[in-house]
Amino acid sequence: MYIINTNSKESKKIEAITFSALGLKERDDLQEWIVKEPAILGEELLIIQKEFSGFSDTNERLDLLAIDRKGNLVIIENKLDDSGKDVTWQAMKYASYCSTLAKDGIRKIYQEYLNKTEPGIVAEDKICDFLNKSDFDEVQLNHDLSQRIILVAREFRKEVTSTVLWARKFRIQIQCIKVIPYLFEGHLLLDTEQIIPVKDVADITISLDEKAHDEIVTGAEIAEREIIRNRFWNELLPKMNARSQLYSGISTEANHYDHWLTAGAGMSGLGYSFVITKKYAAVELGINKSVKEDNKAIYDTLIAHKDEIEEAFGKDLSWQRLDDKKMSRITSILEGVNVFNDDDWPEMQEFLIEHMIRLNDALKKHIGKLKQTL
Repeated sequence: MYIINTNSKESKKIEAITFSALGLKERDDLQEWIVKEPAILGEELLIIQKEFSGFSDTNERLDLLAIDRKGNLVIIENKLDDSGKDVTWQAMKYASYCSTLAKDGIRKIYQEYLNKTEPGIVAEDKICDFLNKSDFDEVQLNHDLSQRIILVAREFRKEVTSTVLWARKFRIQIQCIKVIPYLFEGHLLLDTEQIIPVKDVADITISLDEKAHDEIVTGAEIAEREIIRNRFWNELLPKMNARSQLYSGISTEANHYDHWLTAGAGMSGLGYSFVITKKYAAVELGINKSVKEDNKAIYDTLIAHKDEIEEAFGKDLSWQRLDDKKMSRITSILEGVNVFNDDDWPEMQEFLIEHMIRLNDALKKHIGKLKQTL
């Protein structure tokens, strides 16, 4: 690794150092860095437990347990300077233990973790938010027994890399990620490199058991929910188009299965969305450009005109900057309605149409000004 002086065009090499030379510990340091910033490992992960020992008939502990964006369980085993010889078999053993975990068991494991780290936070809500699902009933976790393994170390022995490459031939998902510390002018730097990439999603087939049956039932329920939502959207769109051209570009012939339906708001990265769940309906402006800082700047510009916008809208709005996320949103919500109850549809559809028209009318002038300045 080099530091480049852009003025003099000179480079200065930064020498790598060992964890042991810095007095760093596996559990107290490396593990905590990953817990606080899972993206160190190159992807978005939701850490749901650390030092997990909830296996039957054994006191063994895995370092970190996580969920990826597809709902797969991810077993993370950390080593410092040396991977050792047995980390692959150790991690595969933990993966076999985790293969029996069903959705509710995973929820309980995460809730126990949250009770210690973030008291009052509900595991179901965090999981739904991470997987972008409106309801926990629609979440699928540990599906098809496709557990993943991530091994982390500064150096990997040949015994480990050879075993990992062999295991991958049998469609077992294992990654090896090198983590190398550097010390530069009193600052500790960490470089990561995935030395054995995983590009294909593996499907591990097992005999049908209680968990597999639960997955089949969940899949059928999800399909039924998608059919209902599609029917709702195809009923709503003609009514909306009769009163506004905002959604005229959305096909009334296509299938719409998600719990949201989005139309352009007149500026790249901004969209108006209808949202329907079994607890509420909502209209919102989503601010979701590729750069987080741009989204926050747009949000801050709009909220500076909060009083004017809400007066034009006719009621208070929910302003959500969402500092821990890339996007921001402005929304109006109707509580206590359920898209899976047909009796609620007239109230929901009238709310959505009326409030979307009002939201667009209240914001379009301000979005037009933003488009000219950004």
